[in-house]
Amino acid sequence: MNEKLKKLQEAAQAALKSARDAAETANQAARDMTDDERKTFDENMAKARELHEQIKTVKADQAVLDEAKKLADEIGMPESAKADLDATGREKDTRERVKSLGLQVIESPQFKAMVAPFAGGRVPEKARIQSDPIQVKALITGLSDTSAGAFVVAEQTGILETLGRRLLTVRSLISVRRTGSDTVEYVRQTAHTNAAAPVAEATTSASPTSDTTTGAVVLPTGGGYKPEGSWAYERDTATVKTIAEWVPASKRALADVAQLEGLINDELRADLAETEENQILNGDGTGENLPGILNTAGTQTQVFATDIFTTVRKALTKARTVGRVIPNGILMNPADVETIDLVRDNSGGAGTGSFMAGGPFAQGAVKTLWGVPVVESEAMTAGTALVGDFRKAVLWDREQASVTMTDSHADFFIRNLVAILGEERVAFAVTRPTAFVETALA
Repeated sequence: MNEKLKKLQEAAQAALKSARDAAETANQAARDMTDDERKTFDENMAKARELHEQIKTVKADQAVLDEAKKLADEIGMPESAKADLDATGREKDTRERVKSLGLQVIESPQFKAMVAPFAGGRVPEKARIQSDPIQVKALITGLSDTSAGAFVVAEQTGILETLGRRLLTVRSLISVRRTGSDTVEYVRQTAHTNAAAPVAEATTSASPTSDTTTGAVVLPTGGGYKPEGSWAYERDTATVKTIAEWVPASKRALADVAQLEGLINDELRADLAETEENQILNGDGTGENLPGILNTAGTQTQVFATDIFTTVRKALTKARTVGRVIPNGILMNPADVETIDLVRDNSGGAGTGSFMAGGPFAQGAVKTLWGVPVVESEAMTAGTALVGDFRKAVLWDREQASVTMTDSHADFFIRNLVAILGEERVAFAVTRPTAFVETALA
């Protein structure tokens, strides 16, 4: 059987080499495989897979015979092993029980009947063998009389505990749209003059005249002319940027660990989402960075005033009166939210009294401050809050997060490695900068 296994392995290796040669020829020439090369590659890979199945069958049959031989070998204990017996004879007793077990199995009628149909004890390929139950009287033990020892196999729970992820919240606050282009155009208003006023009914049909000195137009009294307002707009663009990350993995690891591929895919997508949130808030707009809200020209600022509550209230006023929006969120670092939760009214002296936010048992599903939802994000720097209408920030999805795998990277093909790439393409812009107020909390 060993000779047959060797021949199958050699044939499988030859088939794999032919497949690799066909692919390597195209790879070295920096081109796709021709039809003939593709046919050679596919045929040899199919042949290798078929041989692999045959190899597994032969190995399984060989394992049965090896196990029987192992039991037989236990009968003849070498002299060197006898020297290991202690004065109490405990190890000797254990070995005697194993020897007795081997003799009972091999000399049993059931075992002899099982191998009788096969000449010379050679089991044909793909043949299935099974004996009738064999009754044995020996006690199977491990390395001692009180432990199962080597027979104990660790239970595989399937639990794979990662390091954990921070909660992502910003994408759910802003406006998210789709685009089919690499560049997104939008129009925003830059100036507005409101000249509306009450106007009396016209009492004359006289036409305007000109000032003889300055040439300025003079409207006749009672002409009923309406005041003229003015609006100014500009066209702006947002460019699609790519956020990506890749990791290497071995084909064997992906094949042997069922959940590994899914785990890598999920982790890559989570990495992209974390980076996206950082870019939405803190991107500086240079190179391939998104123009983050905190680095967008025209946003408002609010300096610290008395305490956190007073400062945030003033920021809300600026968003309403200057930005002309109704704020839908106060974005804070978790450390600042904790500060708010732990503030006391000091009714019994400094650091005492009731919690201003209601205490640990009064926390609702939505935390608010001045009636506006407080949203936690670790992407916000502690000591700073962002107050505003987050609907005035828009993210355009060009290509949503995707994960692809390939061995066409460097020499990965011949090393049985794959590159796993996570990638997304998005554009981002703040359509009304004054809708946001960067607020100092200390």
